[in-house]
Amino acid sequence: MTTPAVSPSPRRAPSRSRRPEWAGRNYLLLTAATIVTNLGTHGALIATTWAVFESGGDAGDVGLVAMARFAPLVLFLLIGGAVADRLPRHRVMVAANALNCVSQAAFAVLVLSGEARIWQMMALTALCGTGQAFFNPAAEGMLMSSVSGEQASRAFAVFRMAMHGAAIGGAALGGALVAFVGPGWVLAIDAFAFAVAGGLRAFLDVSGIPDRAPGGGLFADLREGWQEFVGRPWLWSIVAQFSVVVGLLGAVESVYGPLVARDELGGSRPWGIALAAYGAGTVAGAVLMTRWKPRRMLFVGTLCVFPIALPSAALAVPLDAAGLTAAMFVSGVAVEVFGVSWMTTMHQEIPEEKLSRVSAYDWFGSTALLPLSTALAGPAESAFGRSEALWGAAALMVLVTALVLFVPDVRNLTRRPHTKEVAGGTARDAQGAPGASADAEGALRGNG
Repeated sequence: MTTPAVSPSPRRAPSRSRRPEWAGRNYLLLTAATIVTNLGTHGALIATTWAVFESGGDAGDVGLVAMARFAPLVLFLLIGGAVADRLPRHRVMVAANALNCVSQAAFAVLVLSGEARIWQMMALTALCGTGQAFFNPAAEGMLMSSVSGEQASRAFAVFRMAMHGAAIGGAALGGALVAFVGPGWVLAIDAFAFAVAGGLRAFLDVSGIPDRAPGGGLFADLREGWQEFVGRPWLWSIVAQFSVVVGLLGAVESVYGPLVARDELGGSRPWGIALAAYGAGTVAGAVLMTRWKPRRMLFVGTLCVFPIALPSAALAVPLDAAGLTAAMFVSGVAVEVFGVSWMTTMHQEIPEEKLSRVSAYDWFGSTALLPLSTALAGPAESAFGRSEALWGAAALMVLVTALVLFVPDVRNLTRRPHTKEVAGGTARDAQGAPGASADAEGALRGNG
């Protein structure tokens, strides 16, 4: 007796994936890795400040520890960019994550032991900054080379939405954990997050990215990147603008914000909530940018830099916790409109094989004043007063942003119908953010 043939069930028929065309395997891996690192890092930024306070440090010590992180970031960024354009970018990223994991784990042990000294904190945060110097250009180059076609800006917006969504949880959770279990455990969580993220990035597939021809050496590569950088007025003028903006934001977020929270708002929790509100604003801005494609990208993005001065003004008053939270939210929305516009412009205008080097000059210029501004935050408070220093920071951010609007390319550069296609065809992946968040990941276009 034979069994009649059974028609295949419609439910077993292969279904088309709902995943967007640009969300390839690498894109998903690095998005997951960035979520993990942002959850840890945004809590660790709060924990570091309170670790300094618990060791008996003051505003000047907070500035010194922040400076120790930013100084090697500035010092090694250009080398990091050249290395990332010569070696497989994902290997550079994994090595940087490993260094960050070790440095944060050692920091956590010192704080938990109760024996942490300011010079030790400075040394360990310097190691963390060194890792970021190599990570940031590699990660940004990976992001730019991972997306092709008209959906590039949407891909960047969705990636940044995930990155900043994790920042919301990381800041809120970090502020709460610092209050309840102390900064040492928050630093330990950050070390574990770097280990997990490095493991995820080790599985990236870079076979679809074109091989880069060997150059004439490290200095020749740096010179070629410099020529690409200075030949574009829109690029160097905005980087110069952000050198001032990011430097001031570093002082505000690393030094003045925690001090105002401690002295006027009741402790770390309100500052953590304010940082979470900033993250919520960036998510809202990213959602907006998945739909909105302004034709004059840089002009719209630059206009959105003006509200970045709002948190400085709110701290200068100072507003209550609710007012500060609202200012941080609006600033976050504005930052994200700029961030997506900037990434889309870089993706459209810069050749793939030079992305990491140009990104390194971008990061270098944008963070060049961070060590100085954070180190001078304490002395500026003593010399002028905290409120006056914060009002001065807000005014200077507005001034340099107004000046950059005089550059014709900033006003007139437009979105082309099709951004450049990448060999390999599929959408690959991305790193954070400053990004810059302003985050150090404190820089505004930082990635996680």
